[in-house]
This record gives sequence, structure tokens and C-alpha cells, in this order.
Amino acid sequence: MDTLWIAATGARAILQQQTVTANNLANVNTTGYRGEQAQFRALPVYGNTLPSAVYTAVQGNSTDFQQGPINHTGRALDVAIQGPGWIAVQAAGGGTAYTRNGDLQVSADGILTTSDGHPVLGQGGAPISLPPLQSVQIGADGTVSGVPLGGQPNALVVLNRIQLANPPASQLQRGADGLFRDTTGTAQPDGTVQLAIGALEGSNVSPVQAMIQMLDNTRAFEIQTKLMQTVDQNHQAAAQLLNVS
Repeated sequence: MDTLWIAATGARAILQQQTVTANNLANVNTTGYRGEQAQFRALPVYGNTLPSAVYTAVQGNSTDFQQGPINHTGRALDVAIQGPGWIAVQAAGGGTAYTRNGDLQVSADGILTTSDGHPVLGQGGAPISLPPLQSVQIGADGTVSGVPLGGQPNALVVLNRIQLANPPASQLQRGADGLFRDTTGTAQPDGTVQLAIGALEGSNVSPVQAMIQMLDNTRAFEIQTKLMQTVDQNHQAAAQLLNVS
């Protein structure tokens, strides 16, 4: 039954890869999305003799940290990180997390948030709270300025500064909410991280490559299932021969 089990582990790994690929394809239009890749490992099959075969074990998913395309929008609250770096936000549980989603909004209570509702953190690690403003602008270094209601158009007031960080990719782990966490703690602000204003970073997933990957996964899964069927048929034929004898 070793051959049948080995083929089954291969089919399971391909299904995991297909799930990851389908999720990537679903996020080709998600701002700042980072593609994933399923990771596997070949391990020896131990039995009564020395291992002479290997099976496939799922090791989890890795992240492609390559930058996505920068799309200019002209909107004052749209920002895209140029090069490596992250925007620090407050996760639902209250901790610090990181995102490349620069589609920023101002909530009804004056909190600067991402488009998916996560408060953007400022100096001191607290969410950025804005007073009533007639206009707001963000600088390349993350400085948030605005003109108070009733003020002169050129009377800009510096209000806060978006916390930008650049922890090593090896320390980042993606959560179920799509945000990344630094597994070693909270990363220190990095003043070298720069923003492109009036622009958004697109997903780094190529829809063409994702579709090709899905087709490859389908073919590989068919091969594994056919192998399983062949092994099962051989076992049945062997059993019939033993019964005859």
C-alpha cells in the first residue's frame, strides 16, 4: 500500500497548491497584496527495510515580497510604498500589524484607516486621530498635515506622521486577516521608507501566471489520481491471482 499512500500525499499537496493559487487569483485586484506559494518537502518512507521511497509533506505557505505595480490615482489619501517597507496599523486584536494597502480613508470619528478599516498608527504607536479638516495631505515621509475648518487654504498644520517600518521579510508572518506581524516583536519606525503620493500599489500576482499554475496543478492532480487508480487495480488483480492459486 506504500505506493498508493505516496500517490495520495502527492495529490493532497497538489490540492493545497491549487487552493493557494486560487486565492492568489482572487486577489489580483487587491491593493498591496502579496502572493503566496505552497511549500512542500520530500520525506523518506520508513518500513521494515531501508527507506527507498519518498512521500510529500505540506510545509505551509511562503510569501512573494516582490513589489507590485504602482498605479497613479491623483487622490490625496492614496499612498504607495516605494521599495521595501510597510504601513503600521492596529489589528482587530489591538496589536501592531503591517500592510502595503495605502488606500487610506478618514472614518466618521476622524480616525485615519485603511480601506478595510484598520486604524493607521502614528507617532507613539497610537491610531492617528484627525480634527475636522477642510483638506488633508500626506508627505512622502508619512507626515500628515491638514487645513482646519475655517482656516486659510495655505495654513497647513502638521498633525501626525504615519508609522512606517521595514522589518526583515524573514521575520514577517501573514495572519488570517491578511495583515503581517513581526514575529520578533514590534518593528522600530524606519525613516528611510518613502511614500508615493496619489498612487496605489497593485497586487504582485500575475493573473496569467496564476492561470497557468492552475492548469499545471489540474494536470498534475490527474496524474496522481490515475496512478492511485492503477495501483488499486494492480492490488485487486494480485488478490484475485492469490485466490485462484
